[in-house]
Amino acid sequence: MQVILGILYHSLGGFASGSFYMPFNKVRKWAWESYWIVGGLFSWLIVPPIAAYLTAPGFVGIIQSTSGSVLNFTYLMGLLWGIGGLTYGLGVRYLGMSLGNSVTLGFCAAFGAIVPSVYYSINPMEGRVSFTDMMVSPGGQMVLIGVLVCIIGIAISGKAGMMKENEISEEESKKSVAEFSLVKGLIIAVISGILSAFMNFGIESGKPMADAAIKAGYNPLFANNVSYVIIMWGGLTTNLIWTTILSIKNKSYGDFVDKSSPIAKNILFSALAGTTWFLQFFFYGMGESKLGNGASSWILHMSTIILTANMWGIYRKEWNGVSKKTKWTITTGIGVIILSVFLVGIGNAM
Repeated sequence: MQVILGILYHSLGGFASGSFYMPFNKVRKWAWESYWIVGGLFSWLIVPPIAAYLTAPGFVGIIQSTSGSVLNFTYLMGLLWGIGGLTYGLGVRYLGMSLGNSVTLGFCAAFGAIVPSVYYSINPMEGRVSFTDMMVSPGGQMVLIGVLVCIIGIAISGKAGMMKENEISEEESKKSVAEFSLVKGLIIAVISGILSAFMNFGIESGKPMADAAIKAGYNPLFANNVSYVIIMWGGLTTNLIWTTILSIKNKSYGDFVDKSSPIAKNILFSALAGTTWFLQFFFYGMGESKLGNGASSWILHMSTIILTANMWGIYRKEWNGVSKKTKWTITTGIGVIILSVFLVGIGNAM
């Protein structure tokens, strides 16, 4: 039952993450950096402490009592993840919901699932699963197979994107993805996928705060909400610096006072996108509390995001005009990713 609940929570989180960019498509007459930072303020600064307060009212005291080394390292992981999150937005911007998410999150899934367990092999901690533990146990081996299958699914999805690029004109591509650029998008997506994995590392490094929340009597389902506050500060720092640079360079800071644009609606849609984005980790923490295995949780989370994003990609007609072979290729890729979800779930249950 705990495994089923864990998968359900991760599915909800994946749906939130895979859907968050949709409200941004409703923003009009604003530069990318303008609506990205407005959404980010809700994602990284406003919503996380609200969620922490509602689920662990004493979170400020927990943070204050945490050692500086844990806080600094968790914040550093947030900074690195912030670069991944920033480039994630660019990847979706240039590749679209379907292909952008598939490539980016494929790398993110692999690195995020494996890195924490390797860390715990070097620095053992009670209750944490090391890479050595995974290698020698049948369940751990099944989880690792699931990771491999997921990567294969991502590779197939990426292949479908390349087939699409060769089959339809630039004009047709830009009907569904306004700034479609395969080469630029793929480079950014790879960088984003690797750095975005540091979110999982940040969650693991912030575990002392989550453990302190549990000891204080708060529900384990929401314990990670405390460490999210610190991680999100790192993400905010990175994104705020970059969007400020872009705003000055492009003189887009005027967007916020440009009366020719629907300012109120743009803020509303950006806030909705940012809040929806944070919900992925709200539910991720709940799922991780049920499954306990960092690799299992991370791969399930990434897989459900990819599936959701591909569904939105179909809704946005990003695959219109391609051959049946290309459609079957992307469908196969999605199917392989679904298989990886089941393999990881089985491995965790074992």
